[in-house]
Amino acid sequence: MALIVICVSALCLAIFVGVRIKRARERHELEQYTIGPDTLHDLLAANEKVRVFDVRVPLDLLAYSEIIPGATRVPPKEIMENPSLIPKEEDAVVYCTCPDDKTSREILLRARSLNFCRLKILRGGLAGWKARGYPVEPYKQAFRLDTGV
Repeated sequence: MALIVICVSALCLAIFVGVRIKRARERHELEQYTIGPDTLHDLLAANEKVRVFDVRVPLDLLAYSEIIPGATRVPPKEIMENPSLIPKEEDAVVYCTCPDDKTSREILLRARSLNFCRLKILRGGLAGWKARGYPVEPYKQAFRLDTGV
């Protein structure tokens, strides 16, 4: 009986460690596809060619009706259905307001599966941008509330 308990415990520990290693590897891999607010701000200030996309779910946009100047608003559902809304051959950055940049990560993973290699996530999303004191402008265009991921 004790041997069974030890074996089950060892198996559970092995599974737990394996899952943690896999998650750490995935986080590390995704980190190479992120850009910080300071770097993005510097690129935009230098008029570098980089497209910025606001991919927040509609309720988040309703709660925070502001956008990074020059960003294009694209509902995440539309991008997931039609990834070509983001240019494949240009540098692009997506941002959201989700914890851990969840929506942006989902879009990045979808785009990566389609061989998009120039897309990055804004680390910390809109909140990270604003925390650094960078400008935002009011978002005044109409949008539908049924376009989540």
